Amino acid sequence: MRQVLQLLLDLLYPPKCVICRRLLQKGETDICADCLEGLPNFEGPAPQVDCADDVVVTFFYENDLRESFLRFKFSGHDHYGKLYGRWMADRVLERIGREFDFVSWVPVSRKRRRRRGYDQSEILARVIAEKLAIAMYPALQKHAERGPQSHLHDAAQRKENASGAFSMAPGASVSGKRILLIDDIVTTGATLSECCRVLKLAGAERVSCALFASPRERWTT
Repeated sequence: MRQVLQLLLDLLYPPKCVICRRLLQKGETDICADCLEGLPNFEGPAPQVDCADDVVVTFFYENDLRESFLRFKFSGHDHYGKLYGRWMADRVLERIGREFDFVSWVPVSRKRRRRRGYDQSEILARVIAEKLAIAMYPALQKHAERGPQSHLHDAAQRKENASGAFSMAPGASVSGKRILLIDDIVTTGATLSECCRVLKLAGAERVSCALFASPRERWTT
């Protein structure tokens, strides 16, 4: 019955590549062969994030991958997160392993979550936690609704905008814990630095950050 339903859905809504949106060919799943081969894998030294013990980035944030991510974050394509999260989990395993007590994420504000309908970093964290077989734990809350970091291009402005925007979630305890913290895009690292600072002040033993992508020009110029 499930196979029949899937066939009907494929006829009504033919599966498309999450990157270029072309119809997938037989044998392709989620992404076409051309886009898979051309993924802009992150290379070079990891971004500097204050208070972080490790930082792992999966891709450079550019071209068709950037457009795909924007659909995921702002246009309701939350199902993209399953593939994105698996890619991120593979990079985490490759670079820093799975020795964590739990996976957490950099949350959006409650207002933004209501407007968007979901938290994109939480979706990524859930997929990564499942693939790594590690518990998922909501350690942080964003209690200040401010303008988005993406609208600020100056590092000092981003740092000021992020300062004090996060705190520990009610009842959360991270004392002595090794945390894998998930976020989507890192540019200057201001938001991540603030979250890592909050977690370390709360007693976290180690905070490792895993990011979906970062702009190439931030680390190659």
